Amino acid sequence: MKNIIAVVGLCGVGKSLATEIIARSMNAKVIYFGGQITGEVRRRGLELRPENEKLVREELRDLHGMHGIAVLAKPEITEQLRETDNVVIDGLYSYAELEFLESDLTVPIATIAIHSPRHLRYLRMANRPVRPLTKEEVDQRDFHEIRALDKATPIALADLHVVNDGTEDDLKERINKALQTLWASIF
Repeated sequence: MKNIIAVVGLCGVGKSLATEIIARSMNAKVIYFGGQITGEVRRRGLELRPENEKLVREELRDLHGMHGIAVLAKPEITEQLRETDNVVIDGLYSYAELEFLESDLTVPIATIAIHSPRHLRYLRMANRPVRPLTKEEVDQRDFHEIRALDKATPIALADLHVVNDGTEDDLKERINKALQTLWASIF
């Protein structure tokens, strides 16, 4: 049986780490939704900066609708599902994307929301090696993504919720418990 798990959450919660843990556990392929945006930023010859990513993200949604990133990622998802049984989506943005994938693919999709305290998110985003953000930039991004991109809905309505406020081993343990619940009750 083929399955998709979409990992959702605000910036700095550890979505990519959680996605890696899930992918290793399930021997799954990873589709990074943010890659659609960063790829387009690079194709346009723009510098990878928050304001350029925001501009491209909004233009892609204006062009393709609120589910635009899922539309762009669907060929890659379909291709991966031909090669493997499990796909993990890193960073589903909007509920419209989830609805599009659920209506367009014949594969069960479950969502796992990753949460972290705000002070940890600020610290992680300031110290990440690629595209670090200040506290103010994190807040601006949060409010923009919640208000303009409907990012909060798939987080609030996620099938499972995991708090990432400890070590990587703590997160791995919590993810593994969530996956046990997922297999027992959803898939």
